[in-house]
Amino acid sequence: MKIAIDAMGGDNAPKEIVLGVMEAAKQFKDVEFILFGKEEAILEHLTDKTRVTIVHTDEKIESDDEPVRAVKRKKNASMVLAATAVKDGEADACISAGNTGALMSTGLFVIGRIKGIERPALAPTLPTISGKGFVMLDLGANSDAKAEHLLQFGLMGSIYAEKVRKIDRPRIGLLNIGTEETKGNELTKKAFELMKEQTAYHFVGNIESRDLLMDVADVVVTDGFTGNMVLKSLEGTGAAFFSMLKMSLMNSFKNKLAAGVLKKDLLALRAKMDYSEYGGACLFGVQAPVIKAHGSSNAHGIFTTIRQARDMIQKQMVETIKSEIDQGKLGGETI
Repeated sequence: MKIAIDAMGGDNAPKEIVLGVMEAAKQFKDVEFILFGKEEAILEHLTDKTRVTIVHTDEKIESDDEPVRAVKRKKNASMVLAATAVKDGEADACISAGNTGALMSTGLFVIGRIKGIERPALAPTLPTISGKGFVMLDLGANSDAKAEHLLQFGLMGSIYAEKVRKIDRPRIGLLNIGTEETKGNELTKKAFELMKEQTAYHFVGNIESRDLLMDVADVVVTDGFTGNMVLKSLEGTGAAFFSMLKMSLMNSFKNKLAAGVLKKDLLALRAKMDYSEYGGACLFGVQAPVIKAHGSSNAHGIFTTIRQARDMIQKQMVETIKSEIDQGKLGGETI
């Protein structure tokens, strides 16, 4: 299999991107890599050219570029060329740590949407207290959504949880302001009814945001506007918690001694809550695996994202989504 990688996307490109590819190349002998970006800069960090091809380009999409306009105007940008390689059948998946909006636009406009899927969805795997994690979608691909879109998000999340995360009969929950069937706005009430009636996946009902990290579901579905706010709230809360903990442990000699004793356990706790360990955020609903690595990814974060892409290819996730949609298990051929 071949994976196309935007070597110039992200805060630490190309160094950490290339080092992550080197780590993956050692472990995954069945994967070939196509790196898109400045050849000279890539070669500085490339320690082994085995199964690695470099496609040179000086153009890249910046973090502050307007997504759709950048994709249309920068035809030779590293991100666009990586997606084009997938479209042309030269690669099986695409990875970038660059501009999130641009990658979503690239996936949709260059690679294309799966027939029958109305809207794509951005789906990272987030940590839980058990370390198991859960998939949440949509986290920003669609600010506005219909109930029918949430119904489809549940299907795509369920397939990913089962095929890639190896969860038997994954539990699919709907994010809402209460667990009762009657709670919520017009969107969540209608989505609840549709998800309750479908036969394609195991729907467990409404999930409250306070329970997200408590292993109450394997997949949580919401609209992109709500999902993005929840994600940033979790990120901010986590960062604030560890910041306050550090301040408390450093404010006296006695506490500093305690911190020294607990250092190993605290680092393990922090690693447990680092969602980069689960890989990147998948763009579900397009014709091939497209994965957004975290913008600040180090080499290990890129490695886990490559592992994730490899699993999606091996488990034929896109083909499974197409098959489920064609069989009409959500209540019709298309929505």
